[in-house]
Amino acid sequence: FYGRDGVHDAKRIAHLARGVTSLAAWWRIPVRDVLDVGAGPGYWRDWLSAELPKVRYHGLDVSDHACRTYGHEQADLATWSPRKAYDLVVCQSVLQYLDDAACSRAIGTLGDACRGILVLEVPTTADREGAIDPSGTDLDVHWRTGAWYRRRLGRHLTEIGAGLWLSRRNPA
Repeated sequence: FYGRDGVHDAKRIAHLARGVTSLAAWWRIPVRDVLDVGAGPGYWRDWLSAELPKVRYHGLDVSDHACRTYGHEQADLATWSPRKAYDLVVCQSVLQYLDDAACSRAIGTLGDACRGILVLEVPTTADREGAIDPSGTDLDVHWRTGAWYRRRLGRHLTEIGAGLWLSRRNPA
């Protein structure tokens, strides 16, 4: 996945990071620490370092290459246990690569790791049928409905729209 043109680049992630952290500020949800799952080249880390340097960042990736190259902790979200909860958890393009059992465990881990906002990006069967550009998207994934994800995520988080979920632990 590295070294080829992808859907996301540093500029696109900068727009997303600015939007998410601005919404968190609007909702009075502090962002003091961030967990980036599937951190890849570390675009969130780079943006946070430049724009919000006091925010603590923890990158997690299953790829040995990403971890060696970009300095993340190597771990599988389906078996990893967070030592703490984070104000902001980012999970982009991860869950679709896990089988149903591993994905369910990973969703539980996301719920445990998040005390504020979760940014989740995962393609669904509805996306495959009408929103995805197949020339720029990996289609060799586990396709699930949005309802499948919502049922599992809803045990821990409340969907607030645009791929954002609020932890049920958050007092805001």
